[in-house]
Amino acid sequence: MAAAAAHTAAAASSSSQHLSPSPTRRSRHHSRSQHLFSSPVPHGLRQCSHRVTHLHSPSTSRHLLPMSCSPSFPQDPVFFDQQQWKRAEEGANGGCAFDGRDDKPREECGVVGILGDPQASRLCSLALHALQHRGQEGAGIVSCDGDTLKSVTGLGLVSEVFGKDPSRLDALPGDAAVGHVRYSTSGAASSPLNVQPFLAGYRFGQVAVAHNGNLVNYAALRARLEDQGSIFNTSSDTEVVLHLIAISKSRPFVARVVEACEQLEGAYSLIFLTSDKLYAVRDPYGFRPLVMGRRRSNGAVVFASETCALDLIDAQYEREVERGEVIIVDRDGSVSSLCLIPRRDRRACVFEHIYFALPNSLVFGRPVHRERYNFGATLAAESPVPGGADVVIPVPDSGFFAALGYAERSGVPFQQGLIRSHYVGRTFIQPSQKIRDLGVRLKLAPVRGILEGKRVVVVDDSIVRGTTSSKIIRLIRVAGAKEVHMRIASPPIVGSCYYGVDTPSTQELISNRMDVEGVRREIVADSLAFLSLDSLKASLGEEAPTYCDACFSGKYPVPPRENEITRVEL
Repeated sequence: MAAAAAHTAAAASSSSQHLSPSPTRRSRHHSRSQHLFSSPVPHGLRQCSHRVTHLHSPSTSRHLLPMSCSPSFPQDPVFFDQQQWKRAEEGANGGCAFDGRDDKPREECGVVGILGDPQASRLCSLALHALQHRGQEGAGIVSCDGDTLKSVTGLGLVSEVFGKDPSRLDALPGDAAVGHVRYSTSGAASSPLNVQPFLAGYRFGQVAVAHNGNLVNYAALRARLEDQGSIFNTSSDTEVVLHLIAISKSRPFVARVVEACEQLEGAYSLIFLTSDKLYAVRDPYGFRPLVMGRRRSNGAVVFASETCALDLIDAQYEREVERGEVIIVDRDGSVSSLCLIPRRDRRACVFEHIYFALPNSLVFGRPVHRERYNFGATLAAESPVPGGADVVIPVPDSGFFAALGYAERSGVPFQQGLIRSHYVGRTFIQPSQKIRDLGVRLKLAPVRGILEGKRVVVVDDSIVRGTTSSKIIRLIRVAGAKEVHMRIASPPIVGSCYYGVDTPSTQELISNRMDVEGVRREIVADSLAFLSLDSLKASLGEEAPTYCDACFSGKYPVPPRENEITRVEL
């Protein structure tokens, strides 16, 4: 393990029937989609409005040579139950692990890339703060001063990795940087080896990569590369991408990226940094979000998983990175756009609107707060409470806008009946099951004056295993509620996600094992209703067919392959 650690890599808009849509820039962004090239187009590639002539070149068994080590910083212990430890150790090649203390699916990560600002690493750390909701297990930044790439990564929140010791950002000079926040990838949650961005060297220099998504053919790719002699330092599917780039004989670097991505199946939003360029890449289905903007003060180009990161560093949103596109930013600020591989029909993750993204973000060209409001309003029209209700409350924070839509459509008063504590540390919960069960009381406190004697509608974004929902309902009943009616602003989750969202196995999904009435009895609600899949699609309007809803429908755009990898001893 010590040897491996020593050699690891730097360990949108549509119309709405409920809430008037805000003005969007989609048409304006599309008008900007034709980029001018500052240099000749590499042989075999075309601008993004055309199909790429695919590049095929023989592979070699050259090994990836890591250039730096990821420092591991002291962390408080994180406690997991036996099953969670097993999942963490054996891994699922998805880039994130389900957190049993909070019954929600987990987004894999958030990525940021900046080129053209002398404070790139500091701006990157701020942008990562804005994306902290997408990953809380580790954070890292790689910067470039025009010659050498340098890395600082560590376990914990962005504030823990970069905020406590200013010298860590001082060690990241240059006008270019790429950053990453993550949830636990395959491998132990506490391992620094899997913390991105990964920084490595190959025969033509250094390259750093940050990845959001999940490769469904990771196990097959890794096995093939290992058979060819490649040595892996992590259990992250992202490392496969670096190996594919390293063994490619194509030139220039963008051609290597194209050749590597032709072999990938699944979801990936990637940001690469080399000594002279910044690259943003999105898979041909567009599963995971990735946007581009420019800083208002100096025009520095910024890429990020969500527009909230652009807002925080005063960057103007320009457009999405299109599916199947690679955008190349040169040191002089010129931007080129190429087709990575032929586009498929778009399959954007609908759960970004339901839960993952921040409400102040624009995701897939649509304001997130508006979509959640509409889901809640549709749910109210579809599933009113029999006999009426006295108050509608959200499960904070992700249920807020759906509850607001439900309340306004139903005419039932909206109240903040549950208060969330934002100061409960991730490591506070102790290993005793009885103590862990009290964790929901630490995070959510009922307001007795709002709930006592009332018929309460509780609006949440989703139910995964049902454990948290049942605890919340018990809290509300103890606070004196007369009735508790649960309303879920998404359809029942019946299938696991293989495209960068971690959900439990299908056997753990309560809606996979039970019908709605069975779930209602399990969580002990007076009534329960989910937003139907048809209503979800109706709320999304004409763009509904372009969203991936496999976790609700079981219809997977890219058929999942083997989703467990052989345990790797590092």
